[in-house]
Amino acid sequence: MKHHALHACGTAALAMAGLMWGASASAQTLKAPADYPKQAITVVSPFPPGGGNDGVARLIAQELGAIVGQSVVVENRSGAGGNVGTAQVSRAKPDGYTLVMSQTSVMAVNPRLYKNVGFDPVKDFTPISQITSAPLVLVARTESPYKTLADYLDAARKQPGIVTYATPGNGTMSHLMGALVSKKAGVNLVHVPYRGAAPAITDLMGGTVDMLITSPASAEPMVTAGKLRILALSHENSIGVFKGAPTLKQSGLDGITADDWYGLFAPAGTPPERVAYLAQAVAQAMKSPNVIAKINSGGRRPVGSQPDAFKTRLQQDTVYWADMVKTAGVSLD
Repeated sequence: MKHHALHACGTAALAMAGLMWGASASAQTLKAPADYPKQAITVVSPFPPGGGNDGVARLIAQELGAIVGQSVVVENRSGAGGNVGTAQVSRAKPDGYTLVMSQTSVMAVNPRLYKNVGFDPVKDFTPISQITSAPLVLVARTESPYKTLADYLDAARKQPGIVTYATPGNGTMSHLMGALVSKKAGVNLVHVPYRGAAPAITDLMGGTVDMLITSPASAEPMVTAGKLRILALSHENSIGVFKGAPTLKQSGLDGITADDWYGLFAPAGTPPERVAYLAQAVAQAMKSPNVIAKINSGGRRPVGSQPDAFKTRLQQDTVYWADMVKTAGVSLD
């Protein structure tokens, strides 16, 4: 259980380290390698246009283009929960011109859910920088009888196999979180998967499902409007309307945490000086008021960590989620 504790405290520590790195890098003159970049850089978003990954990829790409003096183009290569585009980048030439904006679910969770994702998250990639950090949120209708997570779980104990939780889909971090809550609390919760958060929120508001586990960005509008109540967060590193809401640990479910991050990766073997340059460019981009405001608006915190810190984050998460997937008993193959 030692790595659980490390994982729980690592989110805030690595976020702080990233911000300190960002402050240091922005104060320095950015020095590009002699031969890089000489052409456009492609950032692959392994999800469809319009989603959270795509939005962060385009936000960072725009800032990076201005910093490095070359076009930074986003290409959407979606499929298999992010596996398709990520696998393609793992096989790309390691020259710093093809990168991927990946996330916790793809790099740490999918390799444990699928028999073959087509890549090894640790061996096939060089981490550049963690871009954002955010908890998952557990919400219910304001009019529901559930004032706290304890209320919700008590209802599930009294009605086994009846009380439901919705998620944006099978195999998502939200799905795993629900399965873990069910296991840890010793209750039989019914999973209702949707194709994305929007239809799940619609049914939650209509009373079709009892609770929803999703991203802060998806829940924020209805929480702000007073139509959804926050029951719990997957960790304490929250902002805006979510700041100060109870965590799973504070709600009596110790040992469960989740950091839903986005991060930039290069194929393994990319020259270290190019990786370092890109990390410094990202750190500079993360100081932009526009970038900070847009990331915060989605209930996320900007990070902008250095490569070594992000490598540590990835290694911790792959170990943690291997254990959590096994505990949850979830498989997609």
